[in-house]
Amino acid sequence: MQDITEEEHLHRRMVDRIVEGRAEYGVPVSPEVERALRRVKRHVFVPGAPLQEAYTDDAVITKRDAKGLATSSVSQPTIIAMMLDQLQVRPGDRILEIGSGGYNAALMRELTGPDGLVVTMDIDRDVTDRASATLAAAGYDDVQVVCADGEFGCADYAPYDRIIVTVGAADISPAWVEQLTAYGRLVVPLRLRGLTRSLALDRVGDHLVSRAYEVCGFVPMQGAGSSQQRQIVLHGEPGREVALRVDNPALQFDAALGEALAAPRAEVWTGVTVGSMEPFDDLDLWLAYTLAEFSLLTATKAAVDAGLVDPTWRLGTPAITSGGTFAYRTLRKIGDNVHEFGVYAHGPDPDAVAARLAEQIRVWNREHRGGPGPTFTIYPAGTPDDRLDGGLVIDRDHIRVSVSWPR
Repeated sequence: MQDITEEEHLHRRMVDRIVEGRAEYGVPVSPEVERALRRVKRHVFVPGAPLQEAYTDDAVITKRDAKGLATSSVSQPTIIAMMLDQLQVRPGDRILEIGSGGYNAALMRELTGPDGLVVTMDIDRDVTDRASATLAAAGYDDVQVVCADGEFGCADYAPYDRIIVTVGAADISPAWVEQLTAYGRLVVPLRLRGLTRSLALDRVGDHLVSRAYEVCGFVPMQGAGSSQQRQIVLHGEPGREVALRVDNPALQFDAALGEALAAPRAEVWTGVTVGSMEPFDDLDLWLAYTLAEFSLLTATKAAVDAGLVDPTWRLGTPAITSGGTFAYRTLRKIGDNVHEFGVYAHGPDPDAVAARLAEQIRVWNREHRGGPGPTFTIYPAGTPDDRLDGGLVIDRDHIRVSVSWPR
């Protein structure tokens, strides 16, 4: 048996785990993407990182801001594989990547072959300089690296058969659609109502239609396309903060919410159960797009440990508000590997608000659980209502998003 180096061993193990994990999840990695993952050496794109870190299935932070927040990273390989399969690169394709790191561009260069083109761009000169150096070191110096604001795309090399955005976006720039070919595909981690999904969007005339979506998370976009969410503080004690994260500019909040957590807790149990390892991210989507007053409850670990709140996920659990009352989803164990969804509420009208959130959990369970999930259709801003497909409409500066659930 031929001896292999530690780098080769770690590289093979990383790819094996990605392939096995995606197959177990029910969405196998395509042979083309697997070959690219096995050919491109990830450690070259994270110089200075230990080999163990370079070949761990996790993001590697490559730059932070003055507050210590990540502004650039080499993404988690599983997420990269997932998005490349969404992108469906063909030999000879012309591709634009918005948000650079080098590694993903090298993978796409493998996928598009010698007759294709890969352009990778970033707003940060440090990032593009590093991408240029690492791509050259890995033998992919024919990738075009551009330092510019990705909000405006890169007209110099347009049009593109494929555009992939590898930073979190809250809107879709008109330039991205304009620079796509007539039948091109855009893959973008789009944040709507606080939830980010990687959408695979095909161009159909002047609009885009989703063909697939998956859960993901990315560092937020900088430049003209940046967008911040609001924080509504429910409990401000240092170290035990509880807040609502809000991604709907139209939502108004009662000042009395700041006192709601001091009120006795009401609870409603739904009868809807879930297995310990069973995903339920489509429930989050259903609640976000059905309940106009949707937000996400966040809490520190200390706040949860102290019993102030008991969310299903402390970094972002579905919640709603009404006047001075808020309600959020919770879970309780009722058997071996079985949990039941419930709702906790605080404020002057907790029973009614909890019942409203609980009923939508039941509706999802009856009508949409295990189904194909929603279709996202992206229209230009200003598109009249009679041209939309009748789904829930979410408006952004540049787009109108129609979200339709099959019946």
